[in-house]
Amino acid sequence: MPTSPEPYRPDAPIVAELAAGAVIVSEVGVEVLLLHQKDEDRWCFPKGHVDPGESLGACALREIREETGLDAVELDAELGEVSYRFFRSSSGQNVYKSVVYFLARTRERAVRPEPIFDRYDWVPVATAVGRLRYDTDRRMLATAARRLSRPPPSSGPKGGRTRGRPRNKTGGPPSALRA
Repeated sequence: MPTSPEPYRPDAPIVAELAAGAVIVSEVGVEVLLLHQKDEDRWCFPKGHVDPGESLGACALREIREETGLDAVELDAELGEVSYRFFRSSSGQNVYKSVVYFLARTRERAVRPEPIFDRYDWVPVATAVGRLRYDTDRRMLATAARRLSRPPPSSGPKGGRTRGRPRNKTGGPPSALRA
């Protein structure tokens, strides 16, 4: 029978945990990878504890490799940080967990999930929203989707401002420079 983390207990001691993970998108950015955690019967993104001395980016990449078996993954921008708390009955402690998520891209499709996951799926964002149980995961997915839908920043005078040329308040050249 699936289990869920127990609610936070205000009378129990608390420990802080820092983790990093990623919303992994296919190279063309149309599908995201979800892992199904069998003991909790929930879909999620790869994430895990930051080891002492490890950077957040290195942790995210390590957790991706460990949990998915994917090696050719490019870490992109940080998506944001979420935090939540729960009671861990095995230790008798509350946990205040902060997770920093990144956007990641890969060409690989063959996932080799670690044993805590019983399956995986590459799905469109709209499908992923319906599968994710927690609002924090849905928020990170929404942030990733917004980032993916933005055009890349302009790189030069084509549509961008040219260096050294004065502009008026409307963005055009001052009237003295108009032909």
